[in-house]
Amino acid sequence: MSTGATDRVVHVRAPGKINVFMKVGSLLDDGYHEVATAYQAISLYEEVYARPADDFSVRFSGPIDTSGLATDGSNLAIKAARLLARAADYRGGVALEIEKHVPIAGGMGGGSADAAATLVACDHLWGTNVGRDELHELAAQLGADVPFALMGGTAVGTGRGDRLSPALAQGTFHWVLALADDGLSTPQVYAELDRHRERHVHDIAPAPEQPMVDVEVLQALRAGDAHQLAEYLYNDLQAPALHLQPSLAATLELGELQGALAGLVSGSGPTVAFLAADHDSAIDLQVALSASRLTALRATGPVHGARVISG
Repeated sequence: MSTGATDRVVHVRAPGKINVFMKVGSLLDDGYHEVATAYQAISLYEEVYARPADDFSVRFSGPIDTSGLATDGSNLAIKAARLLARAADYRGGVALEIEKHVPIAGGMGGGSADAAATLVACDHLWGTNVGRDELHELAAQLGADVPFALMGGTAVGTGRGDRLSPALAQGTFHWVLALADDGLSTPQVYAELDRHRERHVHDIAPAPEQPMVDVEVLQALRAGDAHQLAEYLYNDLQAPALHLQPSLAATLELGELQGALAGLVSGSGPTVAFLAADHDSAIDLQVALSASRLTALRATGPVHGARVISG
């Protein structure tokens, strides 16, 4: 650990996300899929604290069980710090502490938020001043959702989800999140989607080569109309997530019976995001889900992307 400057701590906050709409194209030769998604950053945050150090380390705290998370070089936050150090020719390191609030392997981009926050924190701590555009380029090298965690707000993502276009969203949308006990692997869910499409090749439309976000989704976001948005919530990954974790079907049904305007599996799941009409409806829904022994959290969106809180 370096001396002298070790008292300095940079605190950066980055949001989790909900995919309010997601279409997935056919499997490409490189093993990936083209996607078209509408992201919304929500007020469930990862808190990242960065301190000067000679090497790279990470430890975790917060209400999420992080016992299964890697703390070596395979951790995405460590990868982010090292990537920035190489890009900026910075010779030191960083000691990271991540206070986790976004579910792990929950389809809400928690790891991506950690990486985005780490890029911002290290840039600020080290004084590398690489600029927002280069940070976005680095973020895209780390994973499809990392650029959006950096950007925040509401956006359309294409390509692998990392080519972003800001989308106007008026007002505040109220969400209730039903957390699952076990996570789902994103590659596993995509593989199940491919199998699902093969099994139902005669029953469902073929996967689009160039998926697009439905214009009605963008109109609802622009109008700030939760009832309208509820009509168009959609996720191609929901069916494979339900196949891998059948209990999610009961969660979706329960939330809608208890007054949600609509619900969907967020991203690759298994978190279920319910859209509520307003603040009071969200509270009522959270209470009802909690009474059914589900872990339920309230959040609002859109919110800012990764930004420095102090330091």
